[in-house]
Amino acid sequence: LYPSMKVRQFRFAKNAASGSINISKYLINNGVGMSEKTIQVTLAQVKDYQFRVKFSDDIADLYTDEPAPLGQGTGPTPVQLLCAAVGNCLSDSLFFAFRKFKQSPEPIRASITAAVGRNDEGRMRVLSIQADLSLGVSGEKLEHLERVLDQFEDFCTVTQSVGEGVDIRLRVTDVNGKGLKGVEQ
Repeated sequence: LYPSMKVRQFRFAKNAASGSINISKYLINNGVGMSEKTIQVTLAQVKDYQFRVKFSDDIADLYTDEPAPLGQGTGPTPVQLLCAAVGNCLSDSLFFAFRKFKQSPEPIRASITAAVGRNDEGRMRVLSIQADLSLGVSGEKLEHLERVLDQFEDFCTVTQSVGEGVDIRLRVTDVNGKGLKGVEQ
């Protein structure tokens, strides 16, 4: 080990033992985290509450805005983008889990509803999210259905991250409306 690494390890061990350090934050802030890649999105203000969101050179820009009276409602709001991210990630994870077993659940549909209200300090927050996913086929036609439904959420990066701060409830139904997960069956 390099001398500077030994010093950092000693400081870490000393602080961790005393309980005066958040181990996860320390590891991430000191380059020891588990980050495999970084994602960068750039926003540029166009006018008032409207922003141009640039993802990369090969993806079209997206324009966001707040509804009236703050903005003009010319694009999705940050809460709508959050809902889209949660729904997209859950749908991707569900689709991927079925494809691992060579199953075809498509077309998957998702409806995401965010409850927005004031927290204890009176600040507007996303209080909870309800995610309703629907498979494009009957559940009886899919093999390994129970296994897929038991584990797919664990692989959804966005939902697992957001869920640490916001209550996310999930329902999955099949094409006939039969409840498969998160509903009375």
